[in-house]
Amino acid sequence: MADKPVRADKATAVAELTESFRSSTATVLTEYRGLTVAQLKQLRRSMGADTTYAVAKNTLAKRAATDAGITGLDDLFTGPTALAFVSGDVVEAAKGLREFAKTNPLLVIKGGVFEGKAMTADEIRKLADLESREVLLAKLAGAMKGNLSKAAALFQAPLAKTARLAAALQDKREKDSA
Repeated sequence: MADKPVRADKATAVAELTESFRSSTATVLTEYRGLTVAQLKQLRRSMGADTTYAVAKNTLAKRAATDAGITGLDDLFTGPTALAFVSGDVVEAAKGLREFAKTNPLLVIKGGVFEGKAMTADEIRKLADLESREVLLAKLAGAMKGNLSKAAALFQAPLAKTARLAAALQDKREKDSA
């Protein structure tokens, strides 16, 4: 069965969504039924500057996901769907979604995709429990700095030990010759 001809505006919308799927680090699918325009604006702010939140028709979003090579999301394209395209820190966006959903139970996280792999709503909530990228990098740097200090002390120990031995031998010679 051949595909129906696609209208130009729909083809453009699918192309834009496909590009958003491809260029995003992660995409989270949500149901926004019952949220006001003001609440949606607040939600956009809570996810951070590197996340765009767009309402899309399920048929167009499903086609765009398929065109982008993403599988496993077809069952999520039911009801009113909005897509959060994350191009920055995924943890920050997931935390923003979780915090917003706590105060606005009408927002339902359906699932999403992270680095090409389909994720359930629970997996996205687990992402929100992680520390931010900056915190993890700071902890890594602190751990590395500590290990480097230990290594430097370890390398300096034999030299210090040799210097103390030489000084002790010199003191013994001076005492023996006196």
